[in-house]
Order: sequence, then structure tokens, then C-alpha cells
Amino acid sequence: MPHRHHNGLKTAALFGLLGAVVLIASYLLFGRSLAALTIGLVIALALNLFSYWFSASVAIRAMRARPVTEAEQPAMYRIVRELSTRANQPMPALYVSPTLAPNAFATGRNPQHAAVCCTEGILQLLDERELRGVLGHELMHVYNRDILTSSLAAALSSVITYLAYGAMLFGGGNDRDNRGGGFGALLMLILGPIAASVVQLAISRTREYDADEDGATLTGDPLALASALRKLDAGTQRYPLAPEPQLQSTSHLMIANPFRAQDVGRLFSTHPPMRERIARLQAMAAPRR
Repeated sequence: MPHRHHNGLKTAALFGLLGAVVLIASYLLFGRSLAALTIGLVIALALNLFSYWFSASVAIRAMRARPVTEAEQPAMYRIVRELSTRANQPMPALYVSPTLAPNAFATGRNPQHAAVCCTEGILQLLDERELRGVLGHELMHVYNRDILTSSLAAALSSVITYLAYGAMLFGGGNDRDNRGGGFGALLMLILGPIAASVVQLAISRTREYDADEDGATLTGDPLALASALRKLDAGTQRYPLAPEPQLQSTSHLMIANPFRAQDVGRLFSTHPPMRERIARLQAMAAPRR
């Protein structure tokens, strides 16, 4: 089975798991007053809808990026125009972030409202072939509607978190005498958000694998992206971003984890291990027997 189909099924299964956690949390809470909880859920969903709708401007602002002209970045424009034409998609807006941390990301709710951003660090680090591999990866995030996928995952995660706090506040459970309900609510308070975060991160990693594969197919050069990822693995450790809240909220969009390894555990990383990503790309380039 092709990787992309396997990853699609995996994403669907992870969404199903998130939904199951929502149902469990709801079960612990039903039978109690839901008025205050409903307000919290509406706020959570509204915030995630806002994040999705204005995802491009939020991410661009977080990285202090500015739009660039073709005269300023001819290679970037040439590559993105070529790949967009090949994919029969509109040309996105192009930005550059003034940081030495080598990275790139794409954002926007659809191809008609997309933006691709490179940092000055990545433009200095990669040659044009490697940059083409990176930009192919980023464009596929837009074409695969990964911003919508991540927003849905974030929304479900927020619902689970609010249900967990609601279960604690209202005592939880259908047990009118509240015997054992408090314990179940406490478990949901502790385990619910953790489970939601782990599943949300797993979805993010699955989409990275898909963007690697689909981007390499778009460019026709898996080894270019593999070479770029190898350089980025070292470059992000040499020039990491500070784990500030506004950057943490957009780090999942970037092609490489922008933080130092000690700043984020493997379990809670939004990105798959670079070694595994590179190995998959090398396997794509290997001659078929």
C-alpha cells in the first residue's frame, strides 16, 4: 500500500481516537449542568476557527516576516512559480523572515489564500536544488489542506481539555450521588489533555510524512529534500528559535522543529525524527526491482 494511503488511514484513525476521547469525557460530564461548559466549548471552537481563517497572518506575524518581490528573491519566485504551475495551483504570496534559524513554512486556509515563508537562514544554508525540495514540501501542505486538518485536531483537543476541566468543576459522571464520579473526573482532568495532545501531535507528524512524499513527487527529486533535511537538522540545532508562546503555536507549520532538542521531548515533538524522514525519501529514490 502506498505511504500516502497508509498515512491517510492513520490520520482518520487518529481523528477517530480523538473523537472517542471526546465521548468518554462527555460521558463523565453528562448529568450535570452544561451551561458553563457550553460557553467554554463555544469559545474554544471560535478561537480555533479564528486561528484557521487567519492562519496566514498569524504565522507571518509570529515570525516577523515581510513580503518579498521577485527582484529580491528571484530563485524563490522561479521555483514556486514552476511548482505551482506544475500542480495547476495559484501562486502563493512569498515572505522572508529575518532570522538566522533555518526554516520554512506554508500557511493559509486554501491555495487561493496561501503564503510561503522562508527564513534568511534557510536561504543562506541551502543550494537551489535543496530549496526546491523544501518549497515542494511546503506547497503540498497547502494543497493537502493540512492547515484545515491541524485546525480540526486543535479544535477537538480544545474540546477535550474543556471537558476535562468541566468534569472536575462539575464533579463528573452520571452518578447522582457523585460516588466515584469525582475520581473519574480527576482522571479525565489529568489524562484527557495529555491524550489529546499526543494524538494531535501524531496527526501533525503524519501530515509531515505526507508532505515529504507528495513534495518529492511534485519536484521529482526526493534526494534534494533529503539533503535539505540533513542540513536543517544540524542548522536548527545551531540556530534554534527561542520557545516563546507565539512561536510554539506556529512551530508545527515549519519543515523542521525550530527548537533545541532539550526544549521539546521526542514524545511531544510536532515533527517526526529527521532520520526517519530522510530514510523514507532515500527509499523513494532507490531503483525499483
